[in-house]
Amino acid sequence: MIKNKYFIFSLMFISIILPELASASVESSLMGVQMKLTRVILPTLSVIGIAWAAFSLMTGNERAKAHIWYAIIGSAIGFGAQAIVDFISQAVR
Repeated sequence: MIKNKYFIFSLMFISIILPELASASVESSLMGVQMKLTRVILPTLSVIGIAWAAFSLMTGNERAKAHIWYAIIGSAIGFGAQAIVDFISQAVR
């Protein structure tokens, strides 16, 4: 029974993913991943980090000051990720 579930899940996964891979080039796939990472995931993680540092400060954690600095540095990297990627790609070309 369990083997059938894994087989059916694998078959569904392949049937959904395979057409996407067949019509996409490697460059466009990497660009899509880069866009999701730099425009959605990293800024979201930055906001979560700031909220965590604020909660740490409000609860009186003795490492709250370090958490705030980590959140600031992480936010600078998270929100500036697209500029950092563009700078590196310009330097490589």
